[in-house]
Amino acid sequence: MPLPPHLFDSHLHTPLCNHAEGSPREYAQAALDLGLSGVCFTDHIPMPAWFDAEWRMKRGQLDEYVQTVKDVQREFGGRLVVRLGLEADFHPGTERYVAQILEEHPWDYVIGSVHYIGAWGFDNPAFKDEYRQRDLAGLYRHYYALVEGAARSTLFDAIGHLDLPKKFGDTDPDGMAALHALDVIAMQGLSLDFNTAGWRKPVKEAYPAPDLVRAAATRGIPFVLGSDAHAPAEVGYRFGDAVKEIHDVEGVIVSYAGRERVG
Repeated sequence: MPLPPHLFDSHLHTPLCNHAEGSPREYAQAALDLGLSGVCFTDHIPMPAWFDAEWRMKRGQLDEYVQTVKDVQREFGGRLVVRLGLEADFHPGTERYVAQILEEHPWDYVIGSVHYIGAWGFDNPAFKDEYRQRDLAGLYRHYYALVEGAARSTLFDAIGHLDLPKKFGDTDPDGMAALHALDVIAMQGLSLDFNTAGWRKPVKEAYPAPDLVRAAATRGIPFVLGSDAHAPAEVGYRFGDAVKEIHDVEGVIVSYAGRERVG
């Protein structure tokens, strides 16, 4: 089924994060081949050396990342909109460092994501057994408190993969903390990453879940569509299904990556 016109894939990674493959040019070509109108690269932000260093670019590679995206912009000019963004981590105590990174370049779009609860990288398959040691309701309360902190930090344009802890099938048994986080996200005027990568994971469900999509819509929170691609073949992953799921919910607003918002 052909995709609707004017779609962007606004969550793409590059090999600089050390867990993706394929050149940015190949991601852009894949988007063009799919009939997408644009892409936004959002590779993982550099962080202090002690934080998750194995899974992200180093501080000294930031300019290389920016230049690579600018090269793709020039090559695909007139054929594909190419934007420059970051997926930035929210981890209490690192806000000043992140703010300094964000001041270095004029980013089109910054996703704020929570990947760690304390020292636990909860979305890392190597550490998924930790879920068996946790009270799920307490885990989600802690996680959504961090999401609220990300929303209040004023550092980001959108919140990434809202219900990420469900990745391995450990779904939220309560849901109230998620709704409170949505209240804060709406109050701060942020968007949500509608992230199709969840359909590639054990949970087999996009982020956020359909009930959270409906709850976000009632709060007027816009969505920005993204595949979270870590390989060119994942660009635009199941965007047809995403568009259907979004359009089945009355009142949903879809935005493009960037400071402007469009219906």
